[in-house]
Amino acid sequence: MMKEKLYFYYTSDLHSHFENWPQIVGYFNEKKKKHEKKGEEYWLFDNGDHVDRFHPIAEGLMGKGNVELLNEAGYDVATIGNNEGITLASEDLHSLYDHATFRVVCANLDCKSSSSPAWLKPYHILESKYGTKIGVLGLTAPFQAFYQQLGWDVLSPFDILDGIIEELRNQADIIILLSHLGINEDEEIARRYSDIDIIIGGHTHHLFKNGEYIDGALLTAAGKHGTHLGEVAVEWNIDTRHLEKKEAYAIPTEQLKKDDGVTKKVKEIRSKAVHELGTPVAYLREPLHIAWFHDTPLMNRLTEQLRLWTSADIAMLNAGVLLDHLSAGEITYEDIHRICPHPMNPCLVELRGDELMEVIRAAHTKELTEIRLKGFGFRGEVIGKMVFAGIDIEMDDDGEEHVKHVTFAGEPIDYDRTYRFATADTFTFGRFFPEIAYSKTKKYFMPELLRDLLSEALKS
Repeated sequence: MMKEKLYFYYTSDLHSHFENWPQIVGYFNEKKKKHEKKGEEYWLFDNGDHVDRFHPIAEGLMGKGNVELLNEAGYDVATIGNNEGITLASEDLHSLYDHATFRVVCANLDCKSSSSPAWLKPYHILESKYGTKIGVLGLTAPFQAFYQQLGWDVLSPFDILDGIIEELRNQADIIILLSHLGINEDEEIARRYSDIDIIIGGHTHHLFKNGEYIDGALLTAAGKHGTHLGEVAVEWNIDTRHLEKKEAYAIPTEQLKKDDGVTKKVKEIRSKAVHELGTPVAYLREPLHIAWFHDTPLMNRLTEQLRLWTSADIAMLNAGVLLDHLSAGEITYEDIHRICPHPMNPCLVELRGDELMEVIRAAHTKELTEIRLKGFGFRGEVIGKMVFAGIDIEMDDDGEEHVKHVTFAGEPIDYDRTYRFATADTFTFGRFFPEIAYSKTKKYFMPELLRDLLSEALKS
């Protein structure tokens, strides 16, 4: 009875944390040597969000430095995460993988503004030396409001699977899903689609150290930032054409040996990226300082710039969005990126006066300003003080932060009036401000990021 062992290695949600990249690729290289010596077959996958514009490599080269590193490491297939999909301008995403030596699969993404790029395919069929066919399908999180703004269309993953799974099953012996959808969707897919053998999960940064099984499907996930890498081993019975065994592991990377050649390559690409970021933006006669829990001229100016940019009545930003001071002298785009690395977009919502007052009151609570936030596009430490533009806020002088009186254009807030309110897209998600999150009218400004507004503020 002939059996074939096949191995799949993957990364997921690296978010440009290249401090772990040399040991990840070093581990892959050691495994490659062992498999080649034994005549075993293996493939490398990336499950999306490899690019994150918080890092100079991703920002300076608009993701192409990440692709170069994936090429160098010998990856075979990758899918797209939301950080590739909605933090790059349409033309930058369109050309991102033009020089990729690996396949890019994402079945629920399509370009509306022009023809889809040649590299974008719904799935790819790998074939072992014994003729076993492995179908690798990709799906990404359907942030439709963002993709539409950028000229792309992203469809329901379930609608896509309903239409494509039979086609893929007719071509493949084993089906692997690269899912940048999140744990809840992965579990639902496992329950609904028995043809999918393995789901490599991501987006929600969950970690399955030894894999999880749901209705026969093997689910695996490797967390975030390259703290773990993923390994999947399967045994295929060639005679009975049956998958007899499948196992998955998340391997911690901290103690793995670094590959010196990869370390050198990362440094080279970083130097190239930093050079690209050297464009002068402004000249400061005096330094501009930041303070996460106090007003500063720099933060006030950025918030006012947000209000003007979006044609809002009122704007609000958190002081924690600026991470470092600016020295006197020439300011380059590298400086702007260093102090405001977040891939966050401006957003305009409509709020009634009573809702606006709830937001203002919540914004002045310690419970909010001292939250140590991770995710939602925020790459800082704490939320910090909420800074407003377009309104005057009078506080109670009782040792506590209590809102006493709020005026807009010299008049008290009208509870029945609708106000145009600008903020960062971070606050349209999650639990921070329900009034903003549930606003029926939201307009995201894309591809502008907050640091683009900061550049404009400094120029003026």
